[in-house]
Amino acid sequence: MTSQELEIGYRGATACSAAGITYRQLDYWARTSLVEPSIRTASGSGTQRLYGFRDILVLKIVKRLLDAGVSLQNIRTAVDHLRNRGVTDLERITLMSDGASIYECTSSDEIIDLLAGGQGVFGIAVGKVWQEVEGSLLTLQGEFNGEIVSGEVNDELSVRRNSKGA
Repeated sequence: MTSQELEIGYRGATACSAAGITYRQLDYWARTSLVEPSIRTASGSGTQRLYGFRDILVLKIVKRLLDAGVSLQNIRTAVDHLRNRGVTDLERITLMSDGASIYECTSSDEIIDLLAGGQGVFGIAVGKVWQEVEGSLLTLQGEFNGEIVSGEVNDELSVRRNSKGA
């Protein structure tokens, strides 16, 4: 992803669609500072939050951890850790959990060591989640510097219109 693509903001409904969560979850997580929008926060009634790619990636990871039964307290710790990582570093991480603790693995050797020690019941390959989010955002609308940015359009009629400048 380019740095410009990382600065595209997505409204709440779009972030929910891409992350597979409800708007109620998104709103709660934003108000409790679990996952706050990095592009633009809500500043009063009627303003729109804008979530960046990284925010949506973290939202989807939080959803998967919750679905696996990890406690919200442990998820908060994991999210704080993910916030401190560089964006490209996230692609190489696999999060492993035994349902109580979350472990970060950056190599297959670390995963094997964790499993050999009796830890880790499930894993989330962040790179795979990254690809899923990227794929879902291709077709969704975002905003960049106040202008609407359309997702990639693949149907033939839209491609013809775009090539003619219509």
